[in-house]
Amino acid sequence: MAPLVLRTVAETAAWVESLRRSGRSLALVPTMGYLHDGHLSLMREGRRRADVVAASIFVNPTQFGPNEDLSRYPRDLEGDLTKCASAGAEAVFTPEPAEMYPPGFQTSVTVGEVSQGLCGARRPGHFQGVATVVTKLLCLFKPRVALFGEKDYQQLQVIRALERDLCLGVEIVGMPTVREPDGLAMSSRNAYLSPEERHRALALSRGMAAAQALHQRGTREAAALVDVVRRELAAAGLREDYVELVDATSLKPLSAVTPGQPARMIIAAFAGKTRLIDNQPIGG
Repeated sequence: MAPLVLRTVAETAAWVESLRRSGRSLALVPTMGYLHDGHLSLMREGRRRADVVAASIFVNPTQFGPNEDLSRYPRDLEGDLTKCASAGAEAVFTPEPAEMYPPGFQTSVTVGEVSQGLCGARRPGHFQGVATVVTKLLCLFKPRVALFGEKDYQQLQVIRALERDLCLGVEIVGMPTVREPDGLAMSSRNAYLSPEERHRALALSRGMAAAQALHQRGTREAAALVDVVRRELAAAGLREDYVELVDATSLKPLSAVTPGQPARMIIAAFAGKTRLIDNQPIGG
């Protein structure tokens, strides 16, 4: 069955109120559309955790920098609605930017430490845009649970922090990165890659696998683990944006992997003009 398409805040609020009156619980999956199996895995998990699943499809302008890809970000609303139906979403919120940011809009949400460094340093204002729109969506839908992919790992930590700090009462669930059979992390921006660039992009997952293997052989120093990733990126002709080993919760850089302290290898690199991100747990 095709999902109900909600285009305004008012009709969404009315739909949410009808759910509340019926006593049904809600899982929310916020997206920017151009959906792939990673997004659909969140919706399927949402169905296991709540009575009803809703998704949002909104290319949020406030999280794009002035020289980023807002105007060309891939869009396919008709195809996305079909995919949402296949994953069991009952409603999809697809607002216009003016609906989310009407005249006079003057409020933003800033998350502190976990939004610093990594993508936060390279994309000024990005996480303020993410935090603001996600806060709006959580307040509008009032879900029991909201689901996000671990591929955007820093984003996930930002959202966990804002939910906790603002006492929003929503369970934030991070789901494992869904990958293509050859290891490439699924991403809407993969559509930008030429066949040759896509082949070279496999160096991200290959580098993380090399770091994990090195750690399993006994290497604990961050510099050595990071270096093996950098060598893979360089060998594939990718331009590194950053490669860092960080604490999995605080995202603060680590000098070494310590037993019992979960760590993440987090990567951003360019294949041609396309910026790709990926991450993987190390140790812990």
